[in-house]
Amino acid sequence: MSKKINLLGYSFESLKSFFSELGEPEYRAKQLLSWIHQKGVIDFDNMTDFNKDLRKKLNSVSIIKPPEIYKEYISDEGTKKYLIKLDSGSIIEMVIIPEKNRRTLCVSSQAGCALQCTFCATGAQGFDQDLSSDEIIGQMWLANFNNNKPITNVVFMGMGEPLLNYDAVIESAKIMKHQNSYGLSRKRITISTSGIVPKINKLSRDIDVSLAISLHAPDDKLRDEIVPINKKYPIKQLIKACKDYLSHFESKKNITMEYIMIDGVNDSINHARKLAVLLSNVSFKINLIPFNSFSGSDYRRSKESTMKSFKKYLIEKGFITTLRVTRGDGVDAACGQLVGELSNTIKGKNLIKHRSI
Repeated sequence: MSKKINLLGYSFESLKSFFSELGEPEYRAKQLLSWIHQKGVIDFDNMTDFNKDLRKKLNSVSIIKPPEIYKEYISDEGTKKYLIKLDSGSIIEMVIIPEKNRRTLCVSSQAGCALQCTFCATGAQGFDQDLSSDEIIGQMWLANFNNNKPITNVVFMGMGEPLLNYDAVIESAKIMKHQNSYGLSRKRITISTSGIVPKINKLSRDIDVSLAISLHAPDDKLRDEIVPINKKYPIKQLIKACKDYLSHFESKKNITMEYIMIDGVNDSINHARKLAVLLSNVSFKINLIPFNSFSGSDYRRSKESTMKSFKKYLIEKGFITTLRVTRGDGVDAACGQLVGELSNTIKGKNLIKHRSI
């Protein structure tokens, strides 16, 4: 017996092809998107505008199955961290950050990570697997239909490097944007990358979303050390890819440049000076992120006065610069480095400490 298809992660285009193969009209795709992603219905038998024969056909070849919430943590300020168990047994994390006028969901795109950035312990845990589109959009589905208020913003800043799982990330982002599902605008979906240059070049042709770059250093020598993918795609190539990305859009766009503040490593005024020169000819917003310490790391968070001076210098040079307020510390879910009691698999094993970007 062939395995049933999980339609949770099918975009409008994919669903059109699916229904065409069943001999059904195109509008069925919009109906199904609405049932799943706007109404939260995942049982075909409860989809009242599908006739009995169609429901039977759908049940015979497909399912709609979100991943499983394994554990939930809530911090004092309301940040929620969820451990999500996949069918493979792998555990991933997602975080919901509530603010006054919005609710931001931080989603994972991989279980583990292969990039081994020195400020993040996910790489030290190793790479487990890419997530399928249904496992990615499943986080959005769980966040919307296990909470009273809908998600307004999504950031692909959880476990893994999104652009190394490109197809599944794009498919799930298309679902997030479609008017018959979550209807999020391009400004409300941010894909963050450590600098996978060929995929940045491809991204602008495939989907219009916001882009964030995990830079963390103003020169190749330092970035080679803390973001090793820089050895393959050095800063000059990365900045050119950012310029090319922006050139594809007629409307004014900014790219967010993320910069972890690590005491004595990348936080001097000289580093700020180099960063200002590096970013001077591209439309960047700069987001300074306080480092969050973890067991096994010698790094420390930059001093408050150092971070403020760094920010002040960049603002004086004309850059839109923010210093991120750390959220979720109480549940090990601070911005930039999610933390959870995880193992790559829980099949018959005790959970171990695990952190993710």
